[in-house]
Amino acid sequence: MADPGRAQSALNLRLVLASFGLACTAVLAFLAIWHHNLALAVFCCVLASITITDIVVITVRRRRRRRREHGAPHSLFE
Repeated sequence: MADPGRAQSALNLRLVLASFGLACTAVLAFLAIWHHNLALAVFCCVLASITITDIVVITVRRRRRRRREHGAPHSLFE
């Protein structure tokens, strides 16, 4: 059980939300390219690259937590 005085990071929830954001920006970039809107397509690609970086950072933090806590189960909000 987690210490109630210690702040917890919702890494699993952040991963789900970042994945959803990546999917949305990818679809929007595809639609922007389809409709020949280059400015929106570039903007979406920049947002997608930021989201990919966020997903990588979250994954590294989850691995560190798993090693530190020896495989303790975590819900979506822990």
